[in-house]
Amino acid sequence: MKVFKFGGASVKNAEAVENVRRIISNTSDDLMVVISAMGKMTNAFEELVGRYSKGEVTGQQLDKIRAYHDEIVHDLKLQEDEFFMSLYERLFEKLLGKLSEEPSANYDYEYDQVVSFGELISTTIISGFLNAQGVENEWIDARKIIRTDDTYREGKVDWELTAALFKSKTGALYQAQGRTICITQGFLGHTDTGQTTTLGREGSDYSAGIAAWCLDAESVTIWKDVPGMLNADPKFFNNTERLPKISFREAIELSYYGASVIHPKTIKPLQNKDIPLYVKSFVDPNADGTEIQRDITSDHLIPSYIFKNDQTLISISPRDFSFIVEGNLRDIFDALHQSKTKVNLMQNSAISFSICVNEDEEKLNLLMNLLGDDYEVRYNTNLQLMTVRHYNEEILQSLKGEKEVLLEQKSRHTTRFVMR
Repeated sequence: MKVFKFGGASVKNAEAVENVRRIISNTSDDLMVVISAMGKMTNAFEELVGRYSKGEVTGQQLDKIRAYHDEIVHDLKLQEDEFFMSLYERLFEKLLGKLSEEPSANYDYEYDQVVSFGELISTTIISGFLNAQGVENEWIDARKIIRTDDTYREGKVDWELTAALFKSKTGALYQAQGRTICITQGFLGHTDTGQTTTLGREGSDYSAGIAAWCLDAESVTIWKDVPGMLNADPKFFNNTERLPKISFREAIELSYYGASVIHPKTIKPLQNKDIPLYVKSFVDPNADGTEIQRDITSDHLIPSYIFKNDQTLISISPRDFSFIVEGNLRDIFDALHQSKTKVNLMQNSAISFSICVNEDEEKLNLLMNLLGDDYEVRYNTNLQLMTVRHYNEEILQSLKGEKEVLLEQKSRHTTRFVMR
């Protein structure tokens, strides 16, 4: 049994959905297919829940969402399928019912209850289309099989219970004679009280990793609009190279530093069970793509470049000019935790502690308020964080050019610069 994951770009319109059908039909394996919301619908649902949580009118935004999906349903010729249409209409009735309720004060909770409809609608459409085309499949509700705690928007998975739920809901299906295809939602989970949770932005990759771990899958394939993992973002580099084969360890490093192809949490459960991960192009399904597995021998062959724009460099110093010691670090990390500030890079000197974070004025103000009594907090905004794996000095000089380097870190395999 294998796990396939299709992101929003791979199911953005009827032509893309037909391409997914071809990819699924061209393999004879049992499949668990994990699917994201269509196109940019997660963004559209985020705008919807933003309006809803503020008590604003949601009708116009909901109409846009409905029209987008209706066009795909029409182009796939599903509107005459009575069984499908009953499921499809029911989802929008439930969404409208939710939007008719008074929102709670917990935005993260409301986010999960509303934004989750993106995946529910997309998988209902794709499952219905596959069945209509003779590709029989079972629609599986991820809210019944992935158990998390109640950390809304960033649900923490209960692995043992989730594995048991996967096997109880799908075990008999995969043991039956003939080919079995299950369609389920990425990104979604549920609490022990049945409330919908989500696994963090771009968490559909993570859902695929969870499914593979729970079902002891042979492999995971993530279908993207790129020919595999590249050594740089094509938006910044003209001459990118595909990484044909890298280790789990290297993939985790690249994901941690900000490579956008793989969700960072996806890789660890696969590494734990030695399940290979393939990143392939849905535009050219027969191309090789990238294989991520245990072997480390290819990791150093091609340098990788990762850029993060819109960065803020924050310098924190004790007001009494004392050295930075363990107690200061405790204060700083407590404040970072309370303000939910994710640190992309950190460095300390004798009397200051510097961190590089994503620009977020609200979190920055909260952090300054938490630390302001005892610490002087200074910052620079509109910066760029560059990370290079497997570098050499010639590469570094060409990348830095005329830019001002505000902070630099270097280890044997990795160098990082905060620049403007």
